[in-house]
Amino acid sequence: MTEASVGQKQKQLEFALASVCDLTAASVSSSVPVIARFIADSGVAELRFCRESDSVEGFNVDLRTAQLFKLGPLQSVCISEGSNTNKENSYSRGVTIQFKNAEESRDFHCAFEQWKNEVVQGTCLPNGEISASRSKFDDKIEPSSAKMYFHYYGQLLHQQNMLQDYVRTGTYYAAVIENRGDFTGRVVVDVGAGSGILSLFAAQAGAKHVYAVEASEMAEYARKLISGNPALAERITVIKGKIEEVELPEKADILISEPMGTLLVNERMLESYVIARDRFLVPNGKMFPTLGRIHMAPFTDEYLFVEVANKALFWQQQNYYGVDLTPLYGSAFQGYFSQPVVDAFDPRLLVSPPICHVLDFTEIKEEELYEIDIPLKFVAAVGTRVHGVACWFDVLFSGSTVQRWLTTAPGAPTTHWYQIRCVLSQPIYVMAGQEISGRLRMIAHNAQSYTIHLTLSGYCDSYS
Repeated sequence: MTEASVGQKQKQLEFALASVCDLTAASVSSSVPVIARFIADSGVAELRFCRESDSVEGFNVDLRTAQLFKLGPLQSVCISEGSNTNKENSYSRGVTIQFKNAEESRDFHCAFEQWKNEVVQGTCLPNGEISASRSKFDDKIEPSSAKMYFHYYGQLLHQQNMLQDYVRTGTYYAAVIENRGDFTGRVVVDVGAGSGILSLFAAQAGAKHVYAVEASEMAEYARKLISGNPALAERITVIKGKIEEVELPEKADILISEPMGTLLVNERMLESYVIARDRFLVPNGKMFPTLGRIHMAPFTDEYLFVEVANKALFWQQQNYYGVDLTPLYGSAFQGYFSQPVVDAFDPRLLVSPPICHVLDFTEIKEEELYEIDIPLKFVAAVGTRVHGVACWFDVLFSGSTVQRWLTTAPGAPTTHWYQIRCVLSQPIYVMAGQEISGRLRMIAHNAQSYTIHLTLSGYCDSYS
């Protein structure tokens, strides 16, 4: 591999490949060594293939439309839109690439991604307009939040935390393997593949091919893990990029993903899951998971209420190094109660049976996840002080053979999601048999989370 810089307007990155084969023409044979050059000239980024013995003959691939996929440890395919000079319509071009070794393959893929992400940004479009290269994800998510999010999920430490959640991982494994009939011979897209564990499960279940799409740096670890399982690796292609932006060579029969955050919707990955459905899933294709339910119930917990309230006592000091802190006590008190408590609790603290709100991932529109408004109505089983509303979720894997639930309910085996409790800054008193009504509104914001507005029998609090 060589790299040279020619002024400010032209840059090149060069690879000596074992061979290539243009699937749409016989001009470049697969039997001879080939030079591949990444070229950026006057704002136009291209990948040029030519024979080592001939620096002129060859063909170019436009990096603005190109996608690269692994077919095996030493072979990949590059798909791009081509332009037929004899016709107005464009057509797809495919080039299979044979590498000399796995290291060359890895370096080429890394260079391809880097040029796609860095060089192509802002290049001139054929009609002369400037592409901002912004996707739906970019339009609704704050860049700093996205950067932190993908950095977090790009760490093996966090992936290990999720893998060691045996309720989560074991349920996914069972849901896939018990429904082999849904996966055997089918094309699968793993949305937000992370370490690639779900892609490997799908391959174990007999998937024809799995496209593992991952936007964070974890994509490189996924490639490494998958290549270390060669019996499965030849049927898995790792694609680094956002599901809103990548292109795939074929539609999926099944989507598999782990898009759930705290309270199901936190992190806003469910929206990406729905976008993947609209972009890539065949009609009547399956989704694992298929639907989710948010469960809610009022709770009583005097100890939790006192614990939260006591955090603000610091601001009741009237002589803190000669300074009266009490003017900020009210703000601090409300601030501590505006943060939901994420923990595991005893289900005996619930004051009434729960209600649930269903999100059907196969039908819901992405925009419907921007704001979720849930009316609340409970009947108190006991007379007590209600300190807030507890929430948890479960998801259904609706396979053709087995239907399996993954639950985060209190009293069930604990998961890394735990449960969430919104604590009222002013508890309310109820009698046995009394109706408790209210509303839970969740409004998405561009930090990949939700602001929760809870109204309960005339009292209102907000949580972020």
